[in-house]
Amino acid sequence: MEQLANNVSNDSEMDHPSTSLRKDLLSLMKIGIVKSNILTTFTGIWLAIQLNGLDILDSLPKAILTIIGSSLIIAGSCVINNYIDRDIDPYMERTKNRPTVTGNIKPSITISLGIFLLILGFTFMAFTTLMAVVYAFIGAFTYIVLYTLWTKRNYTLNTVVGSISGAAPPLIGWAAMDANLHFIAWMLFLIMFIWQPPHFLALAMRRSEEYRRAGIPMLPVVYGFEMTKRQVMIWVLCLLPLPFYMQALGLPFIIFATILNIGWVILGIYCYKQKDDQKFAKLMFIYSINYLTLLFMSMIVFTISF
Repeated sequence: MEQLANNVSNDSEMDHPSTSLRKDLLSLMKIGIVKSNILTTFTGIWLAIQLNGLDILDSLPKAILTIIGSSLIIAGSCVINNYIDRDIDPYMERTKNRPTVTGNIKPSITISLGIFLLILGFTFMAFTTLMAVVYAFIGAFTYIVLYTLWTKRNYTLNTVVGSISGAAPPLIGWAAMDANLHFIAWMLFLIMFIWQPPHFLALAMRRSEEYRRAGIPMLPVVYGFEMTKRQVMIWVLCLLPLPFYMQALGLPFIIFATILNIGWVILGIYCYKQKDDQKFAKLMFIYSINYLTLLFMSMIVFTISF
């Protein structure tokens, strides 16, 4: 689920080609993406337990199944993404050393591994709830079919479409604990959905020439940096009101989340006025990574005393 994608794995994929099977497999599964999605999945699990008054120990087995199952599904989706993108990955610095490009792992093995991980992941998820399985399927289908196979190579809206899959993990986590999703669960989805476009558009600005060589119609490639920067700011502004709809998490969270949102807006305005496109892209990208981590961790911390 790429829309948390790359915040951990981008830089690692720029290193030299993998020298061991273990490294190749981890690269193939985009382990950085898998790890980063564990936080948002766990947040959904944690808040479902807290806001529904569930017993933590009784919920632990299902929570573990959910973390393992969703991680396997994300890993499988990423493997299939690598299989599909093996024709364009050589054109980009951060992807040119993937094992599907270097030939360390054959295409037939790649697609077989991806399918196996998906089946295994859904098997684990089957021991949770039907709705959790449904949201996991929607996330995987959106990432593999609607994003990777369709919109990524054809439309500048590929980032928005991909954001659906990236926003699925907290819903999966919550639904595994409580199939009747609370309003807060949908707010988690909305936060994740809105967060991803500015995050990935900032990345696209930094890698615009690579996307151009690969023939990927990212917004800065098709419409330029000015349009992209305006879009980034619009998406960031859309985050501003969301904490006020999450009163169930308490006033301290609302204050903290609002400070994070205002900080992002101020940074964006400052960078925009500097008229340095690469500085804008770099700082907005870095802030987006820290923003998401701090925001979701704060949801856990501020609800521990519930």
